[in-house]
Amino acid sequence: MSDKELQPLIGFKQMDLSKEILQAVDKMGFSQPTPVQGKTIPIMMEGHDVIAIAPTGTGKTVAFGIPMLEYISLTDSRIQEVILAPTRELAVQIGQEMEKLSAFIPEVRIAVLYGGQPISKQLNQLKKKPQIIVATPGRMLDHMQRGTARLSAVHTLVIDEADEMLKMGFVKDVCKIIEAIPPARQFVMFSATTNQDVMTISWKYQHEPVEITIPATKENKPQITQYVIPTTREEKYDHLLYLLDSDEFGRVMIFTNTKDGCRRLSEKMNKAGYQTEALHGDIPQSKRNQVMAGFKRGKFPMLVCTDVAARGIDVDDVEAVINYDLPTENEYYLHRIGRTGRARKHGVAFTLLCFTESVRLDEILKYMESKPTYLKFDDMGTLRFQESGDAFFENM
Repeated sequence: MSDKELQPLIGFKQMDLSKEILQAVDKMGFSQPTPVQGKTIPIMMEGHDVIAIAPTGTGKTVAFGIPMLEYISLTDSRIQEVILAPTRELAVQIGQEMEKLSAFIPEVRIAVLYGGQPISKQLNQLKKKPQIIVATPGRMLDHMQRGTARLSAVHTLVIDEADEMLKMGFVKDVCKIIEAIPPARQFVMFSATTNQDVMTISWKYQHEPVEITIPATKENKPQITQYVIPTTREEKYDHLLYLLDSDEFGRVMIFTNTKDGCRRLSEKMNKAGYQTEALHGDIPQSKRNQVMAGFKRGKFPMLVCTDVAARGIDVDDVEAVINYDLPTENEYYLHRIGRTGRARKHGVAFTLLCFTESVRLDEILKYMESKPTYLKFDDMGTLRFQESGDAFFENM
């Protein structure tokens, strides 16, 4: 069955959903399903395996979360459903969304398991006999080996952001988890892009999967204006401050490529009077949770981070993203700028580009199939529009 055979999109009320789910969806502020939700929910509820390719930020958690909650057995205290995510941040985000979706089904119990969190805390969650587990692959496998999480009764497995997970080297762990689940289970994969590893897992473990492809359209593509600014390593910091001072952005994410660069930039900005926090992989998980919660609540306006945060922060009102460093992977650029322009709001993304990075930018723009607006500082130090990227670094 291919995506061409799927039925036209219908509303939540036409999907034969329980009143508890409809109440939750209404409370979350959703009036109509997004394309990925409208196509996925009916197909999953029919029991099909699914491989869905959809852009970031199109509502995938609700797309797989609703069917999982609809056919869960509330009288069965065993683990029935597993959601795997590549990062701790995304696992926590999915867990929060599932809690919202199950707000009117008090019998549902959800456990979120990830590395960096004390095992004792997770063991307490598991003692409450959750029917749904959200986990990173390594920690899921750890609990399986300890005998604290048994997957013999699982009937639905979802892998979110499968492309990123498999690229991060979790292929063996994912295969072990899949093979520990009964063969007659439903297996669903969501991915922003497709690659050989994703297709290999699908071919090996899925049963006649329905393919759902959601192209980036005006309806689901984030509305993001992209700006590129030529700079030098010596001037990059001053140009960053120019951007922050010239516009009153209420919430900004600034991306660096390295943990050390992230830490040093945040410290330098704080000494200069800017309110920032740093977020990178060397920060303990408890501290990372505090930083993310503070950013969401608006305790500080600027977050300096590495790509560890690009997929894990669910904040609808990030007004601007600044690439202090150009990312090393095409997909990372997409994931970074996708932190703004969410919930159908307009966003802005700036890239401070050194001459040595210009070839990489060409590759990214070809991958993105998008054209940015080019800006350049004039002799008076004022940022001006430029017609195109041609002769971008002349007179620098």
